[in-house]
Amino acid sequence: MTWSIVTYDRATGAFAIAVATKNFAVGATVPHVRAGVGAVATQSITNRYLGPAILDAMARGLAPDAAIASAIAGDAGRGLRQVHAVDRHGRSSAWTGDNCVTWCGSAAGDAVSVAGNMLANDAVVPASLAAFTAGAGLPVPERLMEGMLAGEAAGGDRRGRQSAAMVLTTTEDFPDLSIRVDDHAEPLPELKRLLAIWRRDRAPGLKHAPSKADPAGLIDLDAIEAPWIARGLDLRLRR
Repeated sequence: MTWSIVTYDRATGAFAIAVATKNFAVGATVPHVRAGVGAVATQSITNRYLGPAILDAMARGLAPDAAIASAIAGDAGRGLRQVHAVDRHGRSSAWTGDNCVTWCGSAAGDAVSVAGNMLANDAVVPASLAAFTAGAGLPVPERLMEGMLAGEAAGGDRRGRQSAAMVLTTTEDFPDLSIRVDDHAEPLPELKRLLAIWRRDRAPGLKHAPSKADPAGLIDLDAIEAPWIARGLDLRLRR
């Protein structure tokens, strides 16, 4: 009841997912990313446990097809599931269960997979993949956005629109980017608006945040205050 894009960016080491559906809060159930390991989307009649299971298997060295096979083998409802994944080598694989609602299926490119079910037609997935591929040179979030908007223009979810989400991780144990539109008449345009705000307000500060490479992050009081002063804000850290 959803379509999504999972991808790996070799240049930055980023794993990322974008997803949209006619259901509430898709970002709470579909996307799973893990730095250095991979990205997994779990959809249709979602089993959220498949995401961590597939990531654990890929972390042990299994390719995405074997990781998916090992995870769904123990799921009695696997005919209802749709899952796809990409790993740190750019390999991808997808599973669409026999009981998923048509149109359902997947398509893959270099280090990217697109999969969907309960879609308006068979053009949604290839349109998303083509637009994502054509966006080579754009930052990963913007490429994902172009892919999802193209899928929506091709028909999207056959039931309509409600929620969308985008998640991206690089080196840390938590996402660099995690934005959600849980309930909206136009979730993808709203997601695009939020992405622009993230790009303006949040992305520049990521280099100063605590990280594995720099556990404290920026702690110079004058440097922290400088942007506040530049904006005319009467805010100062205590000394």
